[in-house]
Amino acid sequence: MGWSRVVIKAVIVGGTGYTGVELLRLLASHPEVALQVITSRAEAGRRVDDLFPNLRGHCDLAFSEPDAAALADCDVVFYATPHNVAMNSVPALLDAGTRVIDLSADFRLRDAAVWSHWYGEPHACPEVIERAVYGLPEMYRQQIAGAQLVACPGCYPTAVQLGFFPLLAAGVVELDSLVANAASGVSGAGRQAKIDNLVSEASDNYKAYGVAGHRHLPEIEQGLSAMAGSPVELTFVPHLVPMIRGILATLYARLTKEVDLQSLFEDHYRDEPFVDVLPAGQLPQTRSVRGANHCRIAVTRPLGRDTAVVTVAEDNLVKGASGQAVQAMNIMFGLAETTGLDGIALLP
Repeated sequence: MGWSRVVIKAVIVGGTGYTGVELLRLLASHPEVALQVITSRAEAGRRVDDLFPNLRGHCDLAFSEPDAAALADCDVVFYATPHNVAMNSVPALLDAGTRVIDLSADFRLRDAAVWSHWYGEPHACPEVIERAVYGLPEMYRQQIAGAQLVACPGCYPTAVQLGFFPLLAAGVVELDSLVANAASGVSGAGRQAKIDNLVSEASDNYKAYGVAGHRHLPEIEQGLSAMAGSPVELTFVPHLVPMIRGILATLYARLTKEVDLQSLFEDHYRDEPFVDVLPAGQLPQTRSVRGANHCRIAVTRPLGRDTAVVTVAEDNLVKGASGQAVQAMNIMFGLAETTGLDGIALLP
């Protein structure tokens, strides 16, 4: 009797945003996935490759209105939607036994009251939050493997947490004075008509925003505190840089112990397929990860003083969003973690 391969039936809810089309790009060529449904209320009936011509020959589906029965009939549903969409329909999918990977912020925070504070509305299903597994594979791989609901980390939180993780796990830095300066390309703001994202507004400009408090801060502090095993305080300052893709985060931590930082980072990430610790003296660049699911990290101790400086580069749409979601899916379904994600970064 011949062996029959089981293909994962997948749905993307919200397939017209940047994370949605990035999911389409990755899943359309994934050898173990069959895309069944791609939803968009605004584009229902329109062929996907008409809106995204890069998918011609790879996806012959048309956008459709969300249909609860069609979603529940699939193996996994990806939500590439703004916050407050997934939380209104995920409970029914979980009851139907469908697995869900949510790329929005709806299930990232463990405290519904904290979520409501930062997002300005009550959480629709606080009882579901405790069922969600935070989708950072480098820390929660085993939990992701058995999860029905995965909350995919934000783009800034991915870079900042991966950069600080070795220091916090080793207990070699102060926990109340961490600093993260991070710059993102304009795609991080989503595919929407906003004046600040126009070429004439964003080009030849570099600016900070959300300095008084950014929605990603509680997510990052929650993750860092779990890594450290104690509460962590972070000063987080995001910036907008005039490029399409990419995040470069520069992180600062005050050392409390003498440690070989290069060895610490290399040992911590030695077996991680998508985290690359650069050799001493090299620094990551956003173009080295463009279009790839890799996070490149360098650690430096300027002038031999007591401050560790970690620099992290990732593609905000891949390792910072859709690629990490596919990585989580691979883990959930027992596939090799790199399946469909072994593409090389685009350069130039």
